[in-house]
Amino acid sequence: MSALYRRILLVVDLTEESLSIGRRVQGLATTLNAAVELLHVVEFVPVEPMGETLMPAVQIEEELLARARQRLATLAATLGLEGAPCHVESGAVKTEIVRVARERQADLIILGSRERHGLSILLNFTEDSVLHAAPCDVLAMRPERA
Repeated sequence: MSALYRRILLVVDLTEESLSIGRRVQGLATTLNAAVELLHVVEFVPVEPMGETLMPAVQIEEELLARARQRLATLAATLGLEGAPCHVESGAVKTEIVRVARERQADLIILGSRERHGLSILLNFTEDSVLHAAPCDVLAMRPERA
């Protein structure tokens, strides 16, 4: 069984749920003797200025990326994955997940999944779109309930 997955790409949104999912992924990786790489995608939403801008948009984006890099490194350290490659990308979430998985030759993509109710069942969510475009297996984990 350990030959099935050698490189796991853990996609996190850096919410509190990322830690519980990360712990389970770290345990799975240990069992499979697989390497883990972490990925967080920052998706910038274009905004129309409504007045004076306090900071140029590029500076704001760079600060968001720097903050995400720090938070991802902290998560990796908390999970005991200090040496694991941590990737922070910007762009469309699905596109970046699939691109990084291809580039890093991931065997398995693991990402969090949220429950859907009502009309949200009809909307296209990240895990669904990644599943259909991914170059490898995809595992969507539900966060642990408190």
